[in-house]
Amino acid sequence: MPASARAPDKTPRTARGERTRRKLLDAAAAEFAENGFHAGSISAITRRAGAALGSFYTYFDSKDAIFRALVADMSEAVRLAAREAIAPGMAPLAIEREALAAFLAFAADHKELYRIIDEAEFVEPESYRRHYETTAARIGERLSAGCQAGAFRDGLGEVEAWAVMGMNVFLGLRYAIWAQRGDPAAGEIAETANRMLANGIAAAPGGT
Repeated sequence: MPASARAPDKTPRTARGERTRRKLLDAAAAEFAENGFHAGSISAITRRAGAALGSFYTYFDSKDAIFRALVADMSEAVRLAAREAIAPGMAPLAIEREALAAFLAFAADHKELYRIIDEAEFVEPESYRRHYETTAARIGERLSAGCQAGAFRDGLGEVEAWAVMGMNVFLGLRYAIWAQRGDPAAGEIAETANRMLANGIAAAPGGT
């Protein structure tokens, strides 16, 4: 593609620009979570961010563009939350437990996550699919490392990675988004899920 036909690079070049872009993304998260993509507006986003309308177009071409950037930003935030919970040398099963606990805590603090990711299925399906594919790939890498370490049985692959991700997603929906008084804490939920990963749900031979 000729250079003249390429979209302009709107990556912030200064710390101030990065802060403005961050404010716009945070404002977009609040706006889309409250009103949805179609009812949300650029002017409402800039008002929430305390930014001029011209500042929006410095970093984003359109409402679609900021929504796409927001989905990518949230996906990266989920990745970082899990990564920060994992310590060097942690056992493979412990990694899965702590990654889930971190995700549950993140979702509880960012309840807009589910609405925006779910809406992306219809507004930005490529970003929606990329979010889940990259998340499953990260889980798959962890499972593979656990197999190599001898902590997991051989042969775990894509099916198991997507199954673990599905469990995590729906635990987040129930215990972070639909949280109720008296629910177990995130660590307890993660420990229960971890026991299921370790032992399955079948009764032990001769047991109940």
